[in-house]
Amino acid sequence: MTDTTSTAPRPWIKSYPEGIDWQNGIVTTPVHEQFLASCAKMGDVTAIDFLGATTSYRELSTKVNALAGALQKELGIKKGDRVALLLPNTPYYVIAYMAVLRTGATVVNCNPLYSLHELTHIVSNAGADVMITLDLKVTFDNAEKLVAQGHIKKLIVAHFPDVLPGLKKFLFKLVKRKDLAHPTRSPAAGAVIGFADLIAKNAAPAPVEIDAEKDVAVQQYTGGTTGIPKGAMLSHANIAANMSQIDKWGDGLFYPPSKILAVLPFFHIFAMTVCMNVPLCSGAQVIMFPRFEMKTFLATLKRTRANVLPAVPTLLHALATKPEATPELLSSIEVAISGGAGLPNETRDAFALKSKALLAEGYGLTETSPVVACAALRKPSKRGSIGLPLPGTDVRFVSLEDPETEVPLGERGELAVKGPQVMLGYYENEEATREVFTANGYLRTADVGYMDEDGYLFLVDRIKDLIICSGFNVYPRAIEDAIYRHPAVDETNVIGVKDDYRGEAPIAYVKLKQGETLDEDTLMAFLKEQLSKLEMPREIIFRDELPKTMIGKLSKKDLREDYERTKGK
Repeated sequence: MTDTTSTAPRPWIKSYPEGIDWQNGIVTTPVHEQFLASCAKMGDVTAIDFLGATTSYRELSTKVNALAGALQKELGIKKGDRVALLLPNTPYYVIAYMAVLRTGATVVNCNPLYSLHELTHIVSNAGADVMITLDLKVTFDNAEKLVAQGHIKKLIVAHFPDVLPGLKKFLFKLVKRKDLAHPTRSPAAGAVIGFADLIAKNAAPAPVEIDAEKDVAVQQYTGGTTGIPKGAMLSHANIAANMSQIDKWGDGLFYPPSKILAVLPFFHIFAMTVCMNVPLCSGAQVIMFPRFEMKTFLATLKRTRANVLPAVPTLLHALATKPEATPELLSSIEVAISGGAGLPNETRDAFALKSKALLAEGYGLTETSPVVACAALRKPSKRGSIGLPLPGTDVRFVSLEDPETEVPLGERGELAVKGPQVMLGYYENEEATREVFTANGYLRTADVGYMDEDGYLFLVDRIKDLIICSGFNVYPRAIEDAIYRHPAVDETNVIGVKDDYRGEAPIAYVKLKQGETLDEDTLMAFLKEQLSKLEMPREIIFRDELPKTMIGKLSKKDLREDYERTKGK
């Protein structure tokens, strides 16, 4: 927890927008309790718009309670059990998530695009022997294999077409039948239970006493870019506190009549909190997409006139550069919140030419539920900054050589965080938990940056992405920013590779804008005016597409593997 009685200087407080208090009013009521209270208040008001099919708050609460009761009575789910969700964005996700929390069990989020190996590690490590999924082949095929392996004992399967609006439901069954699995004819059929069948039992859930500070609500696995994914244990209080911090920072932004665009997947911590939990507990409407498709997104935006867009930089880049995303279609967006990766200035500037929305960059990580800092959501902040620490959040920058030593304002160091949103620790991994916390309880983020005299935070790069050239620190983001300044460049990603002379050297991957041509020599000549000799890439590799993660972040992990496979031998 944050020590609000500390006398340590907090320079960011003087830069807070008027009316936002750093110290008081953080709410830690469990999210499912807040959600059900919101449902009782909002009644027949639309909570979710999923491709045109609407669900009211009343309908959601009825299904959440019915599923929670069935999980308890039919499957024996109890407080402390782990239940895995292998679901893309659909109303089923919201119902399953809230129902699991209502039983006192812990949600274990699983990315539907994870490999079977990754899913096996997560469910076995968590001890989740019940999984909730869809009858789409993309999700069910791996779920079926987890049953065959003996990891999953019961598989609750929802019928995807049932959540589509009438015409889309008919067309899906007619045209896309090949995308549907057949759970009842599966080798795993004996473990399969219908989602709708459980709801239909209309079982009343038994009350469960929750210790918000100690009981784990969500066990969220890190992406695994530095090794085997670890399960960050987020308590009910952690998640609720971050919701409260975002609510205070938003200054009414997430309340009716706001409509929040949920393009990012809920199984990712950013979307789970910002796109789902915060607006639904505030009575706002969530405009939900199963995945990002430009045509569907723009048509939905035109129909709903939604005004809040949480996004990753690659999504903002697409909206800024694709001609079909016209200023008129984007005109309803009042606030866009960028997270998940650093926001290039070129993307920020290009988006500003298309949209008058306030574009605020935020920052967080899985271990902090996730938001640590954000630019103001009602007025512009300092360019290039990730904003100010959220209410109740303490931050400091510590030495890269000695994490117990704080560095002065303006000096680069590793960002460390303390606050009520910081995780309890990693599941069954005491060593990793000890390593990630300083002696005085600050979480080490592995992000390098600095704080200015006004308390604004600036990030330079990830420690694990840092390139050590001839003993000097070289930051991939600085190289990427320089490459983005060339008008022919659409996307770029820089990694470090072994170098016999310098120890490590930067390698730049580049995707060009459609119709543009550029060669390595020309781009190198351009960069000589932008970068030092140490920062100059050893090689520039042009690709038609650059690999991205499920949430849309450019993936350095995939590029490292690609380089090792093609050139590292």
